[in-house]
Amino acid sequence: MTKTITFTLMHFCIAFSVTYALTGSLAIGGLVAAVEPLCNSIGFYFHEKIWQRLDKRQTFSEVIPPHAWLHHQA
Repeated sequence: MTKTITFTLMHFCIAFSVTYALTGSLAIGGLVAAVEPLCNSIGFYFHEKIWQRLDKRQTFSEVIPPHAWLHHQA
């Protein structure tokens, strides 16, 4: 969860800086910095959860002996 929070803070800063540089508006920069990174961070959280599950499946499949590959294909 700490990784998600630090990613979110970094993303807020980048989104605000880029939007402010392009528009010169503190209001628009703040709005974009509040909405876009929040949505992206929620997506990132679930993205990490999916990859953790895939890693667990890979670890399990590595335990199967190479000579038993046909039996475990189902």
